[in-house]
Amino acid sequence: MKLTYYGHACFSVKVAGKDLLFDPFIRHNPLASAIDVDSIPADYILVSHGHADHLSEAVEIAKRTGATVISNYEVCEWLGKQGAPKLHHLNHGGSARLDFGRVKYVWAVHSSSLPDGSNGGNPGGFVVETGEGNFYYSGDTALTGDMKLIGETTPLRFAVFPIGDTFTMGVDDAVKAADFVRVNKVVGVHYDTFPPIAINKGEAAQKFKAAGKELVLVKIGGSVEL
Repeated sequence: MKLTYYGHACFSVKVAGKDLLFDPFIRHNPLASAIDVDSIPADYILVSHGHADHLSEAVEIAKRTGATVISNYEVCEWLGKQGAPKLHHLNHGGSARLDFGRVKYVWAVHSSSLPDGSNGGNPGGFVVETGEGNFYYSGDTALTGDMKLIGETTPLRFAVFPIGDTFTMGVDDAVKAADFVRVNKVVGVHYDTFPPIAINKGEAAQKFKAAGKELVLVKIGGSVEL
């Protein structure tokens, strides 16, 4: 599987010939000015929650590509009213079998309101199961014991966790989260975009290494095989 990082918590995974784009937030990210939004491919757009820094380009990209947007009921309904052409509603514990595999919407501990202040439902993350392997994107979240259930039920190749602290879990809790879900490879997101979530990347990598794990930090616009 190839993962491409577009900055903040936005990334895509190429799997089973499909492009899965997560939490698109690019134009208002000061670190992602070199990214051409119009060239980003997407067959599916998975939105973890309603905050603007996770869905600001969702409708634009969905219209251009014809991608299906997957999120909770409230976020899907709101994006549909903004013009997203194809929607697949999920809620916590619910899953969908699609042409790339299976996606399940799981619990996250955060907040969720939409850009206009309306109800964004409850935030979540995604467990994605495919014939090429499985992975977990936690969305914006605190460390939670519910992550252990994912580790008990789904063998994962890697996980994608926020590591910027302040608004989500930080590095130390992300290391624990990796234990909970039983992975040794973590892709870090949701860091450095704004001053409150700036991190020391070398120190973060060392903490994962000390725990026998690998922290993968992908350059914005870069890709990595996982």
